[in-house]
Amino acid sequence: MQSMNEAKTGRSWLTEAKQDINQWLASMPKNADNQLIDWQWVASLDLEHGIGAAQSQNIDLIAVLNAADTALLPTPETTDSMQDSVLSVQQLHNLLKKDLAVRDRLESIIAQCNTAFMTDFDRLIASYRLPRALAYANRRLCDEIAMLRRIGVAMGLWTIAEERRGRVTVPVLQPVAGADNRVNLDNIQDRTAQIVNGRAERRAAEREQKRASDYAMSRANLSGVTSPGSSRVFDYGALDSTGKGSSGSFGSFGSSADSAEDAQARRLADYKKSDWRDAYLPGRDLDTVMGIDIETTGTDPARVYIIDAGFEFMNMISPRPAGEPSGYCYEQGYYEAGDAYGQARLSFGVPAQNALLGNPLILDLTGIDVRDRAGMDFRLFDEWPEAQVGLLQRLEQQPYVAHNARFEHSFFMLNVAGYAESYRAGNITIIDTLPMSRRWDEGSIPDDEHPYGNNTLDAYAKRQGALDASQNERHLGLEDTHIMLVAMKHHLGVLHAEGRGPWSAAGRPGNGGKRCGKRWWA
Repeated sequence: MQSMNEAKTGRSWLTEAKQDINQWLASMPKNADNQLIDWQWVASLDLEHGIGAAQSQNIDLIAVLNAADTALLPTPETTDSMQDSVLSVQQLHNLLKKDLAVRDRLESIIAQCNTAFMTDFDRLIASYRLPRALAYANRRLCDEIAMLRRIGVAMGLWTIAEERRGRVTVPVLQPVAGADNRVNLDNIQDRTAQIVNGRAERRAAEREQKRASDYAMSRANLSGVTSPGSSRVFDYGALDSTGKGSSGSFGSFGSSADSAEDAQARRLADYKKSDWRDAYLPGRDLDTVMGIDIETTGTDPARVYIIDAGFEFMNMISPRPAGEPSGYCYEQGYYEAGDAYGQARLSFGVPAQNALLGNPLILDLTGIDVRDRAGMDFRLFDEWPEAQVGLLQRLEQQPYVAHNARFEHSFFMLNVAGYAESYRAGNITIIDTLPMSRRWDEGSIPDDEHPYGNNTLDAYAKRQGALDASQNERHLGLEDTHIMLVAMKHHLGVLHAEGRGPWSAAGRPGNGGKRCGKRWWA
């Protein structure tokens, strides 16, 4: 019902979402960086009309950028003249500094919402509407930040270089000769890498502390007692004389003099260990599924937009429904529909600022030019409640399949009204073909070229005969969905014939897959 209400009220749901703050403050006092959240500050944000500093001051950044782009190549004299009529250096600096500070503060809250919501076992938080609203506003804020950066380039104040720093790639402002004394770049640099890498280091330290504590407890209290399955309790790897183990952060077993064969054997053993990905594996009775793939303008669901989605259905066991239309034509002429049915592709738009900036990386990857996606012909997915309702209904009807499904799941959580609530209630089952490749496809095992295994959709589809070796993954939603489902069905057929995978002794009955809430085998 919540999503239908949003359809009737337009963007007013963004303001109404702040009514949920009392639910969140009781369960989530701190953000992802373990800092107290000022929920009064959150309540003060104008999520409906925009939280950017330029937006709040009614500054038309598109007009500013257009004026800057059409100016002569800047010199100190011409740039000063342009600033007087458009935007001063100090104004630009202050706007960008304020926006970056707001984004850092807001994203630390959004980053903690999933954990708080999914571990709210008393159901004090009834809705995920507020995090979706925060993400909606944050996407537009990110567009404003990118516009301000581009204006600085046009004004001759800095250049922008993309640099990989730890887990993320960030834009780094670099001074232009002669302009370094006119703007302080230090306090308007992107802090995303520092924040994300810092969180990862804290999580790793916490895990290490728990592992060490658990092992010490087992040594002190159980003195080598083994579990019924004969594995040591809290055994993180056999310890050597230094107290370091054979796996994980405790160190590596053996010395640097080990042979390449020994190193590969250890790497393969570690690769084959069961981990959290196994929860997404299918069961032996899985039949009807909906495959889905989305294309986006980036990787962070709180910053970027869904611009393309494709889904189709396929039965893993039963025949293709006789009444379904046949002969669907994909973009790739050599794709044959086969057992697939119910194909659909959806194209979505981006805001005007995002379109003006363009996205060369996504254009090269997918062929989609976001500069053409700001018109009336393309609605934004996060502003299209009816499309969200329709997608959610399909996701609930049967398990849905994606390759690296955590990607789709993270975007659905922050874009699809009702998805988070339905997932938490156990109404959505997710199956991932990436762990199928990793666990059950011998062609994926690590080697020198792929030290972590070769589990891209392109590689998996080729090994399973769903994509010709001379072709490449298309990076469009429907086409990638199709090769994924074709590969999955072939793979399951091979595993069934060989008694492996779901049909092994450790295989799961029913649909399998990842779901929350009450568990039972379908």
